[in-house]
Amino acid sequence: MDVLSSALLALFLVGYLVLAGSDVGLSMLMPVVGRAPGQRRRVVAAIAPYFLASEVWLVAAVGVLAGLFPATEHHVVAELWPVLVALLAGWLVRDAGLWSRARVDRPDWRAVCDGAIVAGGWTVALAWGLIVAGLLTGGPAASPFTVACAAAVVCLFALRGAAFGAERLVGADECDSADAAARATRPLARAGLGLAVAAAAAAFLPGGPTGGAAVVSLVLAAVLVGALAATSGLTGPMLSRHTSAVAIAVPGLFVVLAADLPVAAIPATTGAFVWATLAPMVPVMVIGQVWLYRMTRQPAPEPTFFA
Repeated sequence: MDVLSSALLALFLVGYLVLAGSDVGLSMLMPVVGRAPGQRRRVVAAIAPYFLASEVWLVAAVGVLAGLFPATEHHVVAELWPVLVALLAGWLVRDAGLWSRARVDRPDWRAVCDGAIVAGGWTVALAWGLIVAGLLTGGPAASPFTVACAAAVVCLFALRGAAFGAERLVGADECDSADAAARATRPLARAGLGLAVAAAAAAFLPGGPTGGAAVVSLVLAAVLVGALAATSGLTGPMLSRHTSAVAIAVPGLFVVLAADLPVAAIPATTGAFVWATLAPMVPVMVIGQVWLYRMTRQPAPEPTFFA
C-alpha cells in the first residue's frame, strides 16, 4: 500500500508539473512571445482553458499528501511555509490577471493584468524551485545548491512554456509568437543544462541534498541532462514538446524518490478510504487531460472569455 501510495503521489505531482509547466511557462514568456496587443491576446487565449485543468492535479496531489502522508505534509508546511505563501500569492495574482483581463476594455487595464500574469508566473516558478530545493536539503537554506536548483527549475518552467507556445500560438496571420517561442527553446535548454550541471556540482557542497538515494539521483540527473541536451541541438524545437515534458518531470521525481522526508506508516483504514475515493477518479483525470491536451495543442482562437 505504501509503495502504491507513493506512486500515486508521484503521478499527481509529476502530472501537475508537466501540465502546469505549459501555462506557467507561457505566462513567464509573455513579454517575449506577445509583443503586440493582438499577440498578447493570443497568449492569454492559449493559457486559458489549460490552467484550470492543470490545477486539478495539484489539488489531487495535496489531497494525497494530507490523507496518506500527514507526517510529510507537516514537515513541508512547517519548514517551507514562507515559500508556500509566496506560491499561493503568485498563483492568485496570475489567475486574477487571467480572469480579469477581458472584463474592462481599456489598454491600461489590460497592461496591468498582463503584468500580473507575468509576475505571477515568475513567482510560481521560483516558488516551486525553492520548494524542490528545500525538500531535497531538508529545509530552506541559503546555499549554492538552493540557488542553482531554484534557477534550474525556473528555467525548466520557461522551457516547457516555450515548447507549448510553439504549438499553441501558430496562426494564419500571426505566427511571430509561435516562432519566438520555438526560437526560445534552444537557449532555454542550454541555460537549463548549465544550471542543472551547476546544481549537481553544488550538491557536494555544504547545504546540499541530504537524501541517500545516490543511484536514483544519478539516474534522474542523467535523464534530465539527456532531455536538455537533446533540446539544445539543431532539432531541439521539434523535440521540445516531448523533451521539455521529461525535463520538468524530473524535479518532481527527485522529491518523491530521492528526498529524505519523514514518512509514517499509513493506517489501513485511512489508506482504504483514500484509495476508494481516488482510484475511480484517476482514469477519468488521465483521459480527460489527454483529451484536453490534444484539443489545446491546436492554435488558440481569438475570441475567448479570458482574452
